[in-house]
Amino acid sequence: MHREPDELDVPTMNRMRTQALIVVDVQDGFDDPSWGPRNNPECERNVAALVDRWQELGWPVAVIRHDSVEDDSPLRPDRPGNQLKEFLHGRGDVLITKSVHSAFHGEPDLHQWLGRRGVEAIAVCGITTNHCCETTSRVGADLGYQVTFVGDATATFDRQRLSGEMIAADELAQITFANLSEEFADVRDTAAVLATLPAAAVRRPGFSPSGSRTPPRAR
Repeated sequence: MHREPDELDVPTMNRMRTQALIVVDVQDGFDDPSWGPRNNPECERNVAALVDRWQELGWPVAVIRHDSVEDDSPLRPDRPGNQLKEFLHGRGDVLITKSVHSAFHGEPDLHQWLGRRGVEAIAVCGITTNHCCETTSRVGADLGYQVTFVGDATATFDRQRLSGEMIAADELAQITFANLSEEFADVRDTAAVLATLPAAAVRRPGFSPSGSRTPPRAR
């Protein structure tokens, strides 16, 4: 799923120095049972680890929230499920809201926000693997960003085939990894991404790592 850190070439390492973290739709509404069985109970813990390291380094973090316009969605702005998960409260440098799949099609404009900061590379994590995370990665690649897709910091749900049979969430995730790999993104896991980053020595004034706010293992 990923290359080891010592296999990274110098241009890739240079691009990662301007990397922003894009945290997609990590919201309470995805705990609603209507979504069906979910994979990867470690998703939130891995997202939290990424956010901690990015903020310790003072690197850009964009938090994305899906404001659904569908009548029955638990992610609608007028429902409790629209809220970000607790460990993300007060985190990140910008909150971008959207009602479509791509984080680049929300408010404020993510592409402009990244451009003002000279960002050339992004790392994508969040929910769901094969919808908003995959779409954000594809759009980001087409806009010219070097994209890292942090596979084990995403999660998704079982889906029904047109034939009526179910596709397991883990299988869907692997399909997304295969779709993105080499064409749109460098697919890695959290440990590999963190291993490529500098030691967390630069901290913003008043910032302290999340510590006890790191979420418990999902049920």
